[in-house]
Amino acid sequence: MATSAPEAQVLVVGAGAVGSILALELAHHGVPSIVLDRAATPPQSADVDYLDGRSMELLRRLRLSAAIRAQGLRPDVPDEVEWSQGLDQPPVLVSSVPSLDELRGRYADVKDGSAPVELPQRVSGVRLAAELRTAVEQHPLIDLRLGWTFTGVRIEADRIVATALDRSAGATGRTTIEARYLAGCDGAQSTVRQCLDVPMAELSAPVQHCSVYFRSPELSRRFGERHPATIIVGSLTLEYRPDGDRWVGHLRMSPGDPVAADPVALLRQQLGSRLETVEVLDVTQWDDALAVARRYRLGRAFLVGESAHRFYPAGDNAATSIGDAVDLGWKLAAVVNGWGGPGLLDSYEDERRPRALIDRELVARRLETRRRFGRLAAAGASREYLAGVLRQEVEPTDDALGLALGSRYATSTVIWQEDKEAVGGRAPAVRLDDGTQLFDRLGPQFTLVDLTDDEAGRPLVLAARQRGIPMAHLVVSDRSVRASWDRSLVLVRPDQHIAWRADTAPADWNAVLDRVSGHGIP
Repeated sequence: MATSAPEAQVLVVGAGAVGSILALELAHHGVPSIVLDRAATPPQSADVDYLDGRSMELLRRLRLSAAIRAQGLRPDVPDEVEWSQGLDQPPVLVSSVPSLDELRGRYADVKDGSAPVELPQRVSGVRLAAELRTAVEQHPLIDLRLGWTFTGVRIEADRIVATALDRSAGATGRTTIEARYLAGCDGAQSTVRQCLDVPMAELSAPVQHCSVYFRSPELSRRFGERHPATIIVGSLTLEYRPDGDRWVGHLRMSPGDPVAADPVALLRQQLGSRLETVEVLDVTQWDDALAVARRYRLGRAFLVGESAHRFYPAGDNAATSIGDAVDLGWKLAAVVNGWGGPGLLDSYEDERRPRALIDRELVARRLETRRRFGRLAAAGASREYLAGVLRQEVEPTDDALGLALGSRYATSTVIWQEDKEAVGGRAPAVRLDDGTQLFDRLGPQFTLVDLTDDEAGRPLVLAARQRGIPMAHLVVSDRSVRASWDRSLVLVRPDQHIAWRADTAPADWNAVLDRVSGHGIP
């Protein structure tokens, strides 16, 4: 075993959205990291283009939500999905998520804690990547190394030893990096996952697809300022990117399709319309197997985001991936900072893998609807018949907000599970009497929200601090909070999930602290 201290606390492989958010989450808790990325510049064909309300709430904690929203879709424009038999024909059906302005109006009078602190945001993946890259580059606790390729890892008892290639140094660029922990955030074709030899559990046999990233002012002009975010034309899924007339078309491939040779030809064939001006920016080929890694952790190494789960369309699991990054980030920081127990890192897989399995089923349902639509359209089904099928199968798209905010870690080993009703779920979000958001008053670590008249939670806070567990004590007297929080003492985790709640102090505070900090878990 090595006796010298490792070079880094955490080595993050991949500086995309997930790797960047993980590094920023670690830094939020005072933990430095080294981030490697093989690309020297931010991606120009990033797939993430939609952040749900829960993702935006998590990013708000890192003071990123305002800058990201400023780069996104205008607040008066609804987020529409158009189902069509061809661009030269009227749409079969248009489903819509209301505009941000309309959503704000809907939630203005909601006082029960169920309203989101942040609304969803559609934003160009390229712009999102640029915002995150700027935040990473400017943070003093993050050592960003661009043009570095991760090539392998050896896991030891007290550290990981990774090998990497600095391409700017040529033949002399091979180097070794030691860190306490490794986080693989390097995407669907993860080198980290391959080095760890972790298999993927696939829901079905893969089918080959192609994504064509292109610029077409002509196509943008057809729809004007309020064009749909997604257009499904037969078996083609066409997505608008709000950054300079950019689009991406996801095409299902058959053997012999000449996509690589002439991607525009297949696009035109699928669209049923002539496009005179198309500038191809990038072409990628991939399979659509919906897969989840069988393990998220191997010793000191972890899989995060698309390295742990692969959904279609690419980027459709942004919320799942951001949740991974925040969950692992605060837990790694707790262990590095000395107060988190071994059970805390074990709970990463316990909490996040079930979430990915649920999301995989939801994505599979949406995919099957799109495939059935494509098959029926190709078979010549009428607009009326297609519309009837879609009305039965297309769930209200704005219902996803309720699913995201209602997600709960029902079986987590670091949640006090005696109260099954709400523990493990997101804490209710309430605006206080002074106009501020309760979420903005929560500390970066644990926060005990105390609604008692005599500050009965103070012994828990003192017990936590004596053990080195950082915990804020937030005493609240607002009636709106008392009405929606349902209990007088509520312990909120760094990720805004409820770890424990009760109306009276327990006989043994240490038992609660052991559980939520990952110590002494049965």
